[in-house]
Amino acid sequence: MRISQLLYGIATFVPGVAAIFGRGGGDTKSARYCYSVWLRHLIKAYETDPSFVHPKVVAELGPGDSLGIGVSALLSGTDEYYAFDLVKHANVARNVRVFEEILSMFETRADVPGPSEFPEVRPLVSSYSFPRHILTDEHLARALAPSRVARIRDSIRDQGRDDSMIEYRTRWFDEAAVERESVDMLYSQAVLEHVDDLPGTYRAMRLWVKNGGMLSHSIDFRCHSTANDWNGHWRYSDRIWRLIRGRRSYLLNREPYSAHLQLLRDNGFELTLKQPDTAKSRFKREDLAPRFRNLSDEDLTTCTAVIQAVKRTA
Repeated sequence: MRISQLLYGIATFVPGVAAIFGRGGGDTKSARYCYSVWLRHLIKAYETDPSFVHPKVVAELGPGDSLGIGVSALLSGTDEYYAFDLVKHANVARNVRVFEEILSMFETRADVPGPSEFPEVRPLVSSYSFPRHILTDEHLARALAPSRVARIRDSIRDQGRDDSMIEYRTRWFDEAAVERESVDMLYSQAVLEHVDDLPGTYRAMRLWVKNGGMLSHSIDFRCHSTANDWNGHWRYSDRIWRLIRGRRSYLLNREPYSAHLQLLRDNGFELTLKQPDTAKSRFKREDLAPRFRNLSDEDLTTCTAVIQAVKRTA
């Protein structure tokens, strides 16, 4: 057990501690990171379904303190970007700087930063060359037209303007946060492992995404430093986990890989891609907390996964 995590969780019950240390919002991401993440999701979506090329309305769960991935989507041709988070973290000046750097990368058709630069980032793709077969010169001439680029820049600076291409919502868990069946592609990057109401989140995704629209999620099932082993968080009883969690606004939901696959099926999504990464587990079933002793071998050894799925319900 990571005693430091337990002590910190207990300390958050002291008034003011969670507010001081739990502001969250994720790490500030570099422009190259954001550019890489978006293009990887886009390339993988195209590999999965070549008819899925240029999503017009894109939504992101949990962008944290950078809108850079969504900005990359806008610069690649998306018309509207929804950013959903628990708290509005984004810093305007930082996002303008990231925007300018990403714009330069699109203008020069920079290759996708790959595993040598970002070894932990998923999805993995077959080629990290700039995807000219998806983002053709003709398409980018329209996407990067000066008037359109200026509108994106203005949307970052003032998201409240009537013609903003960016909608930042902090009540993303509200099923009415977005017009129903309006989103072409909804993605997240190492976020769904932190969501407390996972069934409710998948139900909301079902309502927001168009028929034929796509989900693309990279999920990290590891312990996030709460244990000495990557999957040691499944050894904690619910009582101990409540103490570790404390009053932090989020930590981990501890749901395994299979839970996400089942929720996709339950909500009318057809799985089109599974890209799991595995790691050895040194635990026997009896080493786990009772609620996790029925984990499959696949669950117990899947440390990260990328899943893509298409909404097929009528």
